[in-house]
Amino acid sequence: MFEAAASSRPSRPREIWLNDTTLRDGEQTPGVAFTLAEKVAIAQALAEAGVPELEAGTPAMGEEEVEALRAIAGLGLGVRVLAWCRMGKADIDSARRAGVGAVNLSIPASDRLLSVKLGLDRAEALERVRRWVPTALDAGFEVAVGAEDASRADPDHLLRLAEAVAEAGAFRLRLADTVGALDPFRTHDLVAPIVRASDLAIEFHGHDDFGLATANTLAAVRAGATHASVTVGGLGERAGNACLAEVAAALESLHRAATGLDLERLHALADRVARASGRAVPEGKAIIGRDVFAHESGIHVAGLLADPETYRGADPKLFGRRHRIVIGKHSGAKALAYALGERGVELAPRATARLIALVRRKATRMKRALSIDEVVRLHEEACAAATADSVRRPN
Repeated sequence: MFEAAASSRPSRPREIWLNDTTLRDGEQTPGVAFTLAEKVAIAQALAEAGVPELEAGTPAMGEEEVEALRAIAGLGLGVRVLAWCRMGKADIDSARRAGVGAVNLSIPASDRLLSVKLGLDRAEALERVRRWVPTALDAGFEVAVGAEDASRADPDHLLRLAEAVAEAGAFRLRLADTVGALDPFRTHDLVAPIVRASDLAIEFHGHDDFGLATANTLAAVRAGATHASVTVGGLGERAGNACLAEVAAALESLHRAATGLDLERLHALADRVARASGRAVPEGKAIIGRDVFAHESGIHVAGLLADPETYRGADPKLFGRRHRIVIGKHSGAKALAYALGERGVELAPRATARLIALVRRKATRMKRALSIDEVVRLHEEACAAATADSVRRPN
C-alpha cells in the first residue's frame, strides 16, 4: 500500500502527515515538565524540521498552559497547532482563549473507559460527538476527534463512531492505542476496516508498552492511516509513544513515503528535547542515538571500509551523520590501521598481534571504547615490545 502498482509513469510517494505531540503527551512522561521558553523553542525546532502539525498542550490544565499555547500559536510557524480537549464547553472555551486554530476532541471508545471515566454508554458517547464537534466548528476551529482506548473498543462501535465523527464535520479520527496493547497484526486489523468504511482521515496514536509503538504505527499506515502521532525521542506516558525519528526514517527510507521532514535535523531536535526534558537519548536509540552509526566488530569494520553497503541499513548521510569506527575489544587489524592512520601513524606488521591483545585487555578492563590517543600509545608499546623481542631472539 505504500507504493502504487508499477506503471509507465513514476509513482508519487504516498504522503503521510506526522502529528507531533511532544508538547502534550511527551510532557506527560513521568517527571518531565517544560518551561514556556522550552516549549516555544521545541515548537520552533519541530516546525523547522518540517513537522506539519503540533499537538501543543491541554488548555484545561490552567492559565500557564493557555499562555504557552497562545505563545506557540502566535509564532506564525506555518503549521497546524492543536489543543487537546475533552468534549465539553469548558475545554473548548479554554482552547479559544489559547488562540489555536484546531482542537483534538477526545472521547473514550472502549466500554471500560466510557463507564469508569464518564459514566456513559456507547449511544451517549455518540451523542456527545454529535453535539460538541459542531460546537467547536462553530467556534472557528478545525476539529479532529480522538478515540481514546480504541485498541480495546468494540470494532462495531468504532465504525459507528467514525460515521458520527464524519457526519458531525470533523476532518480526522484518531485511533489511540492508549495502553499499548496492540501488535502490528492487530493494529492492521483495527485500522483497515475503518479506512475501508470511511472517507475520514485516520490517525494512529501508539504507546510503547511492549516496544511496538513504531511498528504498530507503520502497520496502521500500511492499513490506510494517513496521519501518525509521534513524539521526539519517543517521550510519553509510561514507556512512551512512537518515536518521531524512527517513524519518519522508516516511512521515508523503507517505504518511500513522503513526510516532508528534513531528516538531517532529527538528531539536533532530539538533543534539544533531551536537554529540556532531562531524559538523555539512549546511546543505541535508533536513528538519533550517539552510537547507531558506530562500528567496532572487526568483520563489520573491514567490510565497511571496503564497501559501506556491506553492513549498512540506514544511510547516515540521510540524517546528516556519518559512520564512526570505534576501537574496542572486538576491533581487528583493519580498524586499528584505520584509527592509527587518522593520526598519520602506520600500523607496524610486527606489532599487530600484540596491539590487538593490548587493545582487548584495556577495553575489557575499562569497560569502554578506546580513544585514538590510547590506541597510539598502545601501538608504541607494542612496537617497543616487538623490537625488544627481536633483540633478545638469537640469530
